[in-house]
Amino acid sequence: MRIFLRIALTLALVYAALVAGLAIAMRQPPDKFGAIMARLPPPAFMVLPFERLWLQARAGKLQVGETAPDFSLKTPDHGSTVRLSSFRGQKPVVLVFGSYT
Repeated sequence: MRIFLRIALTLALVYAALVAGLAIAMRQPPDKFGAIMARLPPPAFMVLPFERLWLQARAGKLQVGETAPDFSLKTPDHGSTVRLSSFRGQKPVVLVFGSYT
């Protein structure tokens, strides 16, 4: 019985360390996080709580009704710079991030 408890405790500690490492990795910049994920074996996605950790790590701190952080982007057509704050009080702005291919 003692051997079983030691094995179970060891496995629980290893699992906790892997979950903590994955949680820390998810808070890294995208290029570093991508490099870490490229080395993660596929079975790890079935064993570790990837989705729950991802939702917590990338949840952000904005609440409904708060002002969005200001940023600027270059337009694809003319290469001019547009700031989000320039639209404040004028009209609603919708930001869509993703791929349409």
